[in-house]
Amino acid sequence: MDKNSVLEMRDIQKSFPGVRALMGVDFTLKEGEIHALMGENGAGKSTLIKVLTGVYTKDDGHIFLKGSEEVNIHSPQDAQRLGISTVYQEITLCPNLSVAENMYIGRGDGSTVNWKDMNQKADKILQSLDIPTTAAAQLSSCSIAVQQMVAIARAVDMECKVLILDEPTSSLDDQEVAKLFKLMRDLKAKGVGIIFVTHFLDQVYEVCDRITVLRDGRLVGEYEIADLPRVKLVSKMLGKEMDDLSDIKGEAKEYSKDDASEKVFEAKGLQSNAGISPFDFYINKGEVNGFTGLLGSGRSECVRAIFGADKVIGGSVSKSGKPINISKPIDAMKNGIAYLPEDRKLDGIVGDLSVRDNIILALQVLKGFFKPFTKAEANKFADEYIKLLGIKTASADTPIKSLSGGNQQKCILARWLLTKPEYLILDEPTRGIDVGTKVDIQKLVLKLASEGMSITFISSETDEMLRTCSRLIVMRDRKVVGELKGDELTQNMIMSTIAGGESKE
Repeated sequence: MDKNSVLEMRDIQKSFPGVRALMGVDFTLKEGEIHALMGENGAGKSTLIKVLTGVYTKDDGHIFLKGSEEVNIHSPQDAQRLGISTVYQEITLCPNLSVAENMYIGRGDGSTVNWKDMNQKADKILQSLDIPTTAAAQLSSCSIAVQQMVAIARAVDMECKVLILDEPTSSLDDQEVAKLFKLMRDLKAKGVGIIFVTHFLDQVYEVCDRITVLRDGRLVGEYEIADLPRVKLVSKMLGKEMDDLSDIKGEAKEYSKDDASEKVFEAKGLQSNAGISPFDFYINKGEVNGFTGLLGSGRSECVRAIFGADKVIGGSVSKSGKPINISKPIDAMKNGIAYLPEDRKLDGIVGDLSVRDNIILALQVLKGFFKPFTKAEANKFADEYIKLLGIKTASADTPIKSLSGGNQQKCILARWLLTKPEYLILDEPTRGIDVGTKVDIQKLVLKLASEGMSITFISSETDEMLRTCSRLIVMRDRKVVGELKGDELTQNMIMSTIAGGESKE
């Protein structure tokens, strides 16, 4: 083992029924470095991390840690004892416990808990990381972003030699990302090796020293950050040359039939119990619009009000000029509205059900559970959308929880497309998924719009919004503060509208 390495994984093999997830993968982490692990969803990143953390047992291969002979990791507890700490993309804390309990759960020796001491320790690290909550607060009262920071605080407080951050910034705003990066650099200076899994290319080049790329379960290569320009990184991940993410909007056909100016859906003074100010909204046939703004600005709350996912307490709604009532999601579905939610784990997938059952779920709700589809019908629907969206799965019978995050997202998208909606709401449809799948989803959105579907698209990545939307509704502090279209659709205009907070007529 190299004297500068804190971790070496050699010839790691892992298979699941019908899928070879890792085929002879090598990975080396040095002391005091931040190392990006990159690849498309399904490339093997999560499987490699789960082998390292004892969630999965490797089929073959060797793992070495500094100061140890070869180690065998059979459980997350083994990994913890060896100084390997992990923060996963999907928050795995207990919302019904306090912040301090979440930070220290499972770390005692079984003796009586000194609550005062535990709360003081937790408050100290929360303050050192500038996390806006207290040890005594119940985790469920915290935002997703704060919950993510609590998970990071828990990992950091465990004297780790290897810190694995699996998409830790997905739910963080720019200021919180900056705090996390400062923390990562401080840990790096103390000799901690950090494995950083992310799909944000800018973040990789801002904070990382080296990059390892996986594709289809194999090692593509290991690179110094300075030796791998972004375009090359994308091509390594996709396995093909790619000059850029391309001007996909420029390549798309616009919907231009006579009813293109028809307001398919319109809301006046809409307000929910989620704390957003009353807002007006409309979308034309074949249009892609979007809500943009900083984290917590109210983007998701607006679309949840439109879909009836939050309780509507004011305003009126019309479809093609005729008043309708949407008080719950089934009302929206019956009116041709579909909604892919922000949190696919909490509000999207049903983990223990098969890919097939997840795909047909929304259509079955519309039809009624007392009128189930035949097996042949269900297979036909599933096979059609598995093929259409390129969902990577061993079969339609595979439990959806076994799929990569990007393929889970495609299944939820398939679920809603199967209902043949007139209006599709996509809230963070590409968060935490690979570059290739992002482009696939963006192109699909523009294709569906060109065929007459109306789509609202929300993303934390401004450039993604600009590539897909023809009109943006700008949010700040849970209020609509502007609307941009045409030549106004630039990063600078979005930022200045958010900062200025002035309405544009």
